[in-house]
Amino acid sequence: MLSKSLLWSSFLLALIPNTFAQSDSNVTNPTQRVTLALDALQSWYNPNTGLWETTGWWNGANVMTVIGNFANADPENNTLQTLARNVFATTLVKAPGKNPNPGIEDRGAEEKPSSTGWGHWGQGRWGKGNWGQGRWGAWGGEYKKYKDPNTGEPHTSYPTNWYTVSIAPAAVVNSSAPNASDWLDGYYDDDLWWALAWINAYDVTFNTPYLKLAEDIFLAVARTWGTYCFEGGIYWSHEKNYVNAIANELFFSTAAHLATRVEFQKQAVYREWAEKSLEWFLQTGMLNQKGTINDGLTKDCKNNGQTTWSYNQGVILGGLLELQKASPDPKNQYIALASHIANAALIELSDQQGVIHDECEPNCGADGTQFKGIFMRNLVELQGAGKDDFRKAINANADSIWKNDREDEKAANTRC
Repeated sequence: MLSKSLLWSSFLLALIPNTFAQSDSNVTNPTQRVTLALDALQSWYNPNTGLWETTGWWNGANVMTVIGNFANADPENNTLQTLARNVFATTLVKAPGKNPNPGIEDRGAEEKPSSTGWGHWGQGRWGKGNWGQGRWGAWGGEYKKYKDPNTGEPHTSYPTNWYTVSIAPAAVVNSSAPNASDWLDGYYDDDLWWALAWINAYDVTFNTPYLKLAEDIFLAVARTWGTYCFEGGIYWSHEKNYVNAIANELFFSTAAHLATRVEFQKQAVYREWAEKSLEWFLQTGMLNQKGTINDGLTKDCKNNGQTTWSYNQGVILGGLLELQKASPDPKNQYIALASHIANAALIELSDQQGVIHDECEPNCGADGTQFKGIFMRNLVELQGAGKDDFRKAINANADSIWKNDREDEKAANTRC
C-alpha cells in the first residue's frame, strides 16, 4: 500500500513549479511541505476565470488534477475537501470563458457519427462556425503551439491579450449539464488534459456531470481517429500535420480511465478504445528499443528520434494501470509494461543524485516546467500497484524541488 508520506512527496513535484513558498527551508515533513505549497499555489487562483494566473490553459487542467489527487488522498481533511470542491465548481463555469480557441473543432468539422456510434457532433454547440470571432477579437491574436527548433520543446503561444484580459464573453455554462465544446481548442492534447482533470474531479466528488463532461470531451476527440500512420491514432491538432506521443498517450489514458468509471453498459466501449489505441501506439515504434518514448513520428511514419520528454514517459503509466483494472490479466502484462517504461525513463533521465531532468533545462518554458511533475504523479501510482520500488526516485525528486524550486526573498527562480 502506498504510504501517505510518499503521496505527499509526490504532490510537491506538481504543486511547487510557478508558485512561491515561505522561507522555511528546514521544513522536512512531507505533509507540511504540501500544505505550504498548496497555500502558495492558491494565491494565484483567480475565481473570476477559474484558472491560475501566470500559467496557461491546458496547464490549468494539470493544476486542478493535482489538487484533486491531494483531496482524494486525504478525504478526512474537511478544509481541503471544501477547497477542492470549490475549485472544481468555479472552474467548471468560469474557465470556458478563457478557452483561447473556442469552437475551432466544430467550425472545421463535418457532422458525422462518433467513432463509438454514439451521437453526432458536427455543427456542435456553436452552429456553423459563427462562434469564436468575438472571442478572438477580445484576445487579439491566434492560439498556436510550436516546437523549439533547438530542443524540440513544445511551447504554447497565446493571443496577445489572453493573460491581461480577465475574461472574454463566455459560453452559457450549465453546471448540471456542461458542454464539451466549451473545452475544445483544436489541440487534442489540451482537450484530453481537461478530460482527465474532470475524471479526477469526479473521483473526489462523485459528481456525475464531471464524468459525463469527460466522456463527451473524449468522444469529440475520438471522432478524429485515423491518421496517415498505420490507419489509426490521433493527430496533435485539428491541422493534422503531426502525429505525436503525448496526444495519443492522453487518448489512451482517458479511455482507460473511463473504462473503470462509467456505468457497466459502456465499460466495454471504453476498454476497447483503450486496447485499440494502445495496440496502435505500440505498433508505431514511438516506444523505442531502450524502453523510452520519443516525441512522435516522421511524415513517413517512423520514430522521429526526438526528445524523450519526461511527461511522455509518465502519462502512459497511468493509462496502463487503469487498463489493468479494466482488463484483469493474471500475468499483469500492463503493469509489467508500465514498470519497463518507468525503469527505462529513470535510467535515461536521472542524474547521479536520482533527480530527473528534461533536455530544455535550465531554460524550460511555461509548458516544459510541468513535465517532470506529470511523470512523477504517474510514477507514484505505479509504486502503489507494481512490484518495483520507486520510492527512492520519488523522494529524491521531491526533496530536490523543495530545495531548489521555491521562490522567497533569498532564492527566487531557481531550478532543480
